[in-house]
Amino acid sequence: MKESKKTVSREIGLEIGHLVGKGLFKLDHLHYGLWKKGLEPEILNLHIAQEEYCKFILSHIPADVKSILDVGCGAGAFSKRLVDLGYKVDCVCPTEYQNKIVEERLGKASEVFKCKFEEVKTDKKYDMVMFCESFQYIDLDCVLDVAGTLVKAGGYMLICDFFKKCAADAYGLKGGHKLEKFMEVMDASAFRIIEDIDLTAETAPNMDIVDRATKEVMIPIFSAGDRFLQSRHPILLKLIKWKYRKKLQKAQDKYLKGKRTGKDFMETKSYRFFLCRKK
Repeated sequence: MKESKKTVSREIGLEIGHLVGKGLFKLDHLHYGLWKKGLEPEILNLHIAQEEYCKFILSHIPADVKSILDVGCGAGAFSKRLVDLGYKVDCVCPTEYQNKIVEERLGKASEVFKCKFEEVKTDKKYDMVMFCESFQYIDLDCVLDVAGTLVKAGGYMLICDFFKKCAADAYGLKGGHKLEKFMEVMDASAFRIIEDIDLTAETAPNMDIVDRATKEVMIPIFSAGDRFLQSRHPILLKLIKWKYRKKLQKAQDKYLKGKRTGKDFMETKSYRFFLCRKK
């Protein structure tokens, strides 16, 4: 039950993120941006940073790749770009809201697997399986085995995601497989790493943007709402705060302790690009 609630919360968060990003900032992507030197880390520049991320990925797709399985394709914007460039692309998208958008974008030429990556059932073999910030959500004990069954002999696996270097502070950013454990699992897998690029410094500014948006926008909005309810419905507000006191305290600790900044990200995470080839 706890995992189910966590999954639903994540899916709702992705939906809200997509709607806000697209509606307010004209963002089609849900992934981090790549902040090149000289680009000011401001939310209005996020679309530029995300475009740099897309360009980076495209520039590292091997020339002999023709077919791609995009795992955790978000709203399908990058998948559509790949299709427009001539790649044959299928997607894995377990979120109902997103897979409808992906199907509309890609049309019938692409198959959308509406399930978790571990549950994909197909006889197809791809030149490359791609994980852009989706690798961290898949069980490390099975992800490489499943990828191995979907990639052709001599094919590729592309991973662009963050990993844990060390345990985060209690209020810090969670998520990511342990980098040391990933390397151990890779050694025993059907793949070998042929390219490894550390992008931590270029992605860390995303956390500063989120931190500022939380403190300068979201918290003042909630504060204004709190004052409004206090003036109109003080008893109801008191009841709500009592009923959800633990969740409210948890949210306050999570976002106001100052442990989710770019500096903290660089200390505890390693954002890596891995291009691997099937042995």
